[in-house]
Parts: sequence; structure tokens; C-alpha cells
Amino acid sequence: LPLHVPVPSALTSMLYFQMVIMAGTVMLAYYFEYTDTFTVNVQGFFCYEGSYRKPYPGPEDSSAVPPALLYALAAGVPVLVIIIGETAVFCLQLATRDFENQEKPILTGDCCYINPLVRRTIRFLGIYAFGLFATDIFVNAGQVVTGNLAPHFLALCKPNYTALGCQQFTQFISGAHACTGNPDLIMRARKTFPSKEAALSVYAATYLTMYITNTIKARGTRLAKPVLCLGLMCLAFLTGINRVAEYRNHWSDVIAGFIIGISIAVFLVVCVVNNFRGRQPEHENSHMDNLVQMPMISIPRVESPLEKVTSVQIVSF
Repeated sequence: LPLHVPVPSALTSMLYFQMVIMAGTVMLAYYFEYTDTFTVNVQGFFCYEGSYRKPYPGPEDSSAVPPALLYALAAGVPVLVIIIGETAVFCLQLATRDFENQEKPILTGDCCYINPLVRRTIRFLGIYAFGLFATDIFVNAGQVVTGNLAPHFLALCKPNYTALGCQQFTQFISGAHACTGNPDLIMRARKTFPSKEAALSVYAATYLTMYITNTIKARGTRLAKPVLCLGLMCLAFLTGINRVAEYRNHWSDVIAGFIIGISIAVFLVVCVVNNFRGRQPEHENSHMDNLVQMPMISIPRVESPLEKVTSVQIVSF
């Protein structure tokens, strides 16, 4: 006999499963960010290599785009915009009685239900938070595996070229013992590929841009939406350019961060939240069902000669 799982139980199980995935993602990001569980690859360098001889720009807090400001904007601005956008869309649908495009409430028990506004808001914000932590994990994994050196690495490493026997520029130096500077700063200078700031900023900008483009359908926004979306993307790209201008990252680091951030945002929006679409109207569903039931190839029926002869004989009689 088939087993029928009650809807509340199925929804509760799916909710718990998603919470477990989210908790695991957060924990993995924490271990990458604040512990030494994963050992950074120690990459060597050539004596007097020009790619790593840029001056030290100072701590991250002295940057034109400090990490605290970037993380606050990446975490706060999308949350605020999505909450305001979903509230406006819900109120507009109630005012215009557009119940056909509204999502139905979900029953979670005999007396409790999830409002469509709360449901959509939590879904979009939850996916965004998951993507933010996933971007951080991808970036940290790349930094740990590659161990790419920052443009100002030699200014922090302070190698003793005489003791290392650097007689020629082509001599390669490997090993952590070659540096005499601050170990913590040296370890941070070994984690630059890809750029975390570039990846997080472009992820937030891409996700928010696609949300604004697919959700806001009001009249009079034909110019406002492109201006707002291009402004968000411009700020993200300026963040990456600032990293290169301050000698904190190479161009390759920033480009790789852009690719990771955009790829994760596009994947989540297109494949997970289906371009922020709500429940499809019933007539669209019936139309899609009719299309599915239609045959892919219709072959015309050809009448055989025997049928023609039989029909002629019947008519003659």
C-alpha cells in the first residue's frame, strides 16, 4: 500500500532538512574564516620578483572600502530591499484583487498557517544568506588551495636575501622559513586568490539586481530600474578595482572573485527561486499540461489501396 505523508509533516521535515544544510554551511564558513583547520598552501617566489614588491597599503581597516563596511552593506541592503519589495508587491496585489498571482498560505497545523508575504520573504532571504556563505566558502577554499601571494607580499615577508643566497633574480625560494616578518600578516598575504571582497560585493549586487528586475513590474520604472541596477553593479566593480589600486589583490584575483560571485547568484536565482516567480495562474498550468500531452510529432494518416477498393465496392452495392 502506498504511504501518504501528511502535508504538515512533509513541510516540517523539509524545513528541518534545510535548516541542517544552512547550519552546516555556516559552520564550514566559520572553520574556513576563523580557525586554522585548513592549512594554507605555502607558495614560493623568485628573488626580487616584481609582482610582489608593491608597498604595504596598511591594514584592511584603512582601506577605502573596509571589510566591516562591505560586509554590512552586503548583509543589510539586500535584506532591506527584499522586505520592502515583497511588502509593496503584496499590498499591491491586495489592492488590485490580483488573487490569481498570489501564493496560497501553507497550513502548518490545525490552527496555524504561513502568510504568503512571510513565506516569499523568508524564501528569498534564506536563499540569499545561503549563497552569501557559499560564496565565502568557495573563496576561502580557493585561497587555501592556491596560496597565491599578494602584490605587497615581499614588504611583509622581509626576506633576508643575503642569507638565502639570492645571487640571481631567477633563483627560486620556497618554504615558510624564508620570511622574517609578522607571521599573521604573512599568512594573510598568502590568501588573495580569489578576492573575497570582489566576490561578495558582486554576488550581492547580482542577486539584488535580478530581484529588482524580475519583481518590480510597476509602470514608470523603465528608467529607474536600469539606473538602480547599473548603480549596484558599478559599486561592486569599483570595489574590485579599489582592491587592485591599493595593491591588495592582483587583477586575476578580482576577476576570479567576480566570476564566482556572479555564477553563484545566477545559479540560485535561475535554478532555485525560479527568477523570483510566485504561483503560476491556473490557466497557465492547464495550458502547459495541454502542451505536455500533445504529441511531439504528428504523422498524417495515409489511406491504403485496399481500403479504397473496399469503399468503392460498398458504394457500388
